Amino acid sequence: MSITRPKTTRSVLAAGALAASALVLPACSASPTSIQNVAPAAPVAKPAEIRLDYATYNPSSLVLKEFGWLEEDLAKDGIAVKWLFSAGSNKANELVSSNASDFGSTAGAAALLARTNGVPLKTIYIFSKPEWTALVTPKDSPIKSVADLRGKKIAATRGTDPFFFLLRSLREAGLGQSDVEIVNLQHADGRLALERGQVDAWAGLDPHMANAELNTGATLLYRNIDFNSFGTLNVREDFLQKYPDYVKRVIAQYERARHWILENPDKAAEILAREARLDLAIARKQLTERTVLDKDVGPPNDKLRAALEAVVPILLSEKLVPADADPAAALAQLLDADAAIAAVRR
Repeated sequence: MSITRPKTTRSVLAAGALAASALVLPACSASPTSIQNVAPAAPVAKPAEIRLDYATYNPSSLVLKEFGWLEEDLAKDGIAVKWLFSAGSNKANELVSSNASDFGSTAGAAALLARTNGVPLKTIYIFSKPEWTALVTPKDSPIKSVADLRGKKIAATRGTDPFFFLLRSLREAGLGQSDVEIVNLQHADGRLALERGQVDAWAGLDPHMANAELNTGATLLYRNIDFNSFGTLNVREDFLQKYPDYVKRVIAQYERARHWILENPDKAAEILAREARLDLAIARKQLTERTVLDKDVGPPNDKLRAALEAVVPILLSEKLVPADADPAAALAQLLDADAAIAAVRR
């Protein structure tokens, strides 16, 4: 199936007539000094370039990149767009932390970890409510429960939602990091390690997880969508302060991409399959079974806050942040819904 680029709808502003009004002054007070010069409004600050990431775990970013809607919107202001690939939330946070990117798409828990560790970012938009992670075991594994993972090797990408999913799942089963051996591997490498028998389990991430299921018979040992901490779009705090209007415009295009995916799931799956080099069936599984785009998305909300509040004690108990860090205070500073509220109402 070929992908037809949709026609862009351009806004047409109706020109309004401006009536001139006469200034009438009493004769006794008429003088050149009675009329004050009014300074013209200051121009809206704008960046020379907007830098943002795209990722296979963020289908809306792939659609935006595919169709160039953001480039088209910003071209009239002479602003360039630069796309940077994120292999995982940890990589997206590294891009923002190093000031290589203005926007980064991550799991909510990863954004909270970054903010707690001093990365100056704000979570401004929820792009999906995913079930993008679960605990995965190879075909015919003797492991049948989370409790059976005691003493086992588990692959996970530190600082990402699968990593936090693993810790919460272990904690629920009465286990901790010290009861297992966590092997820090990027998501795709974790899948390979599982397939090669180098680890006993893997905290998976789609689309790699769907790939392992369909192509190697891997089993989802433990699933819990409530342990997935939303897909969030984050922005550098200084960028938000300097260019709030452009943050709204980025979010508006994200909303456009989200609605397009809901209306064109098959074409969206084709884009995902091509970008991630996946079979189309795998891409469809990720999009249709485990990516929620029509519920609990948009401006950061109380459900996201509650999901992150559950992560706060884990950051401390598992020593993922310095002993003097305050993740609760970081959470209070992290979420900023104003830009998304304004963008969604447009």
